[in-house]
Amino acid sequence: MKYNQRQQLALAQEFIEVLSIERNLGEKTLYAYKNDVDNMISWMELRHQNDLNAEAVMLYFLYLQNEIELSCRSIRRKYVSIRQYCDFLNKTLNMNEVFFKFSSRKFQIPKNLPKTLSKTEIQSLISSVSAEFQTVSSDYHRRLCIRNMCIIELLFCLGLRIGEVAALDIEDYNREDCSILIRGKGKKERMLFISSPVVCQKLNHWLLTRLELEPENSAMFVNKSGGRLSIFSIENIFYKYRDLSKINPHSTPHFLRHSFATQLLNNGANIRDVQELMGHNSIVTTQIYTEVSLNRKKEVLMKYNGRNFINVV
Repeated sequence: MKYNQRQQLALAQEFIEVLSIERNLGEKTLYAYKNDVDNMISWMELRHQNDLNAEAVMLYFLYLQNEIELSCRSIRRKYVSIRQYCDFLNKTLNMNEVFFKFSSRKFQIPKNLPKTLSKTEIQSLISSVSAEFQTVSSDYHRRLCIRNMCIIELLFCLGLRIGEVAALDIEDYNREDCSILIRGKGKKERMLFISSPVVCQKLNHWLLTRLELEPENSAMFVNKSGGRLSIFSIENIFYKYRDLSKINPHSTPHFLRHSFATQLLNNGANIRDVQELMGHNSIVTTQIYTEVSLNRKKEVLMKYNGRNFINVV
């Protein structure tokens, strides 16, 4: 098809609106899709490409791969975004253009195992917040310690994403049965149960303390001004106690989510149950945790490995 920047930008916006309605995607996902398409449109404008066709698409992906040397993961994501955009163009403009003459297999993503923290490291992390609470001298810092304690606890005991923690409202938590409503990716909701009485006690304590910060909305976790705590602030809280506890210096808040899933499997949980608790759309996403679940591997090998039943020394 003939390339026209103004037309393409308008079509790209329409594409995002259709995605939002038909697939109910979250704001961050929609932004990523739009950014991927807009970047290709800008590249075409700079390179004076007159046609949006298979050759132009191939040249763009060669540019991503060879000139700016994007990672396989980034290129693969852009492949998905742009391919869906091209399908949208064919449908909207009643065309039958072949935009892609290569598959996403060209950009194979290395399989990385989920990175976790050991039980000892998690214990040190949680203890570092409690230790700080014992030493603070002002009411202000006492309040922040109680808040931070609850954030670290929820990241691990429920395996939450930092965005899910930031999105929590006080009405999402039912104090009577210790249940909490989580809003995950794609606006999907799931109800979880806080199984640790200690974590429930800490959260109840925080809800009373939270009022002292004069919150301006219903956010569960607020900053010193009373506004909702951002995901970046939650990351910084984790990094603060990570460094204080001297655990893996490269760990991120997502390590706690990986640790939550891995320990569930290690302790005998069914993979379907773990999928539901994690809020994964596909069990394929959850299955990667079986790769790091050593206890389950040990149990299977001890029970079923044929060498165990051969009596030859």
